[in-house]
Amino acid sequence: MTFVAPTEEKTYAGTTTYRRPARPYERFMQEQDIPVHRGIGVRDVRELELRPWARLGGNAAFIQPDGTDGQWGMFVIEVPGRGTTNQERHLYEELFFVIEGRGTTEVWLEGSRRVQRFEWGAGSMFAIPPNAFHRIVNGSADRALLLAGNNAPPIMNIFKSESFIFDNPARLVDLAADGDYYRPPEDILADPVRGRAMWRTNLVPDVVDVDLPLDNERSPGYRRVEPHMATDAFFCFIGQHEPGRYSKAHRHPSGAVLICVKGEGYTYTWPREAGPRPWETGQEHLVKRQEYVSVGMVSAAPGGGDWYHQHFATGADGVRLLVWDGSGRSYYGWGAPGEELIASRVSVQQGGRSIDYEDEDPHIRREYVRQLERRGIASRMP
Repeated sequence: MTFVAPTEEKTYAGTTTYRRPARPYERFMQEQDIPVHRGIGVRDVRELELRPWARLGGNAAFIQPDGTDGQWGMFVIEVPGRGTTNQERHLYEELFFVIEGRGTTEVWLEGSRRVQRFEWGAGSMFAIPPNAFHRIVNGSADRALLLAGNNAPPIMNIFKSESFIFDNPARLVDLAADGDYYRPPEDILADPVRGRAMWRTNLVPDVVDVDLPLDNERSPGYRRVEPHMATDAFFCFIGQHEPGRYSKAHRHPSGAVLICVKGEGYTYTWPREAGPRPWETGQEHLVKRQEYVSVGMVSAAPGGGDWYHQHFATGADGVRLLVWDGSGRSYYGWGAPGEELIASRVSVQQGGRSIDYEDEDPHIRREYVRQLERRGIASRMP
């Protein structure tokens, strides 16, 4: 195609509209010949169409929630009864959350006779460190269904070589240095950046029912912990809102996806430009809403920018959310190293990114109370 230069100062080179080309990771997804599910979220992952996946084995589908493009990837895979996935290694880090089933995972390094084996069941979450061989073994006659999140997109978009990514002899971790790499969490620590609760572990046996420490950041009684897993290249946390309560609206860049692992609820999300009261100002058409049950999901800020979002527990037991956020940039923020940042929980009135309950759109509380009344649940909001 030959370039055509503007013929006068009032015209421009190129076109006013264009189609975004597929990036290397997106081309990789297309080449796998399995479904790619996009959108703001998914009501229930178990309802998604799956197809046979030659690379890994089993039936699978990619999930690419709005706002995560280029940051991190996700897929769901069904391993048949008594079946296994194909062994694989790759330069990116990967987390698995078990939706259904029970079994074991084997992890080892090239040239090593030592194999790390551990058991998992429904509700377990585990990490595969970069460039470690691994294989998932279904231990029952029923299917196993697992959700995976990884930082494959930035790796593939940079290196653009499948052989370099999937067949690289580099040893990036030392499994032998830890006598039990897959030891469940023991002590609750303070995360070194903000002092919130964290674990150092590569295996959480039961994300669904494990006790969580009190946090209170998003709503009264809110509980939360960050599992820091593998090489810390994939950020995640587990949070729980009590019955009859919901979070304050808050904003941060796109990237975080909330996976409902217990209970049910819904999320509102809207662009920052619509302001703190979009219904009151006639901009409710900009608000997106995603309902979810266990195991549904929603992209917290799907618009590729600094979106407000707010999460509502509508189940009798509240709602527990597993949050995957790839690089964690929506949590850690941006700025020069050492720069002092303001936590998102601080009110927008004080320079933060949260909308206090008394400042939120009145529609939000009215709609929440209506949803609770339909279910016979009392509101416990302050």
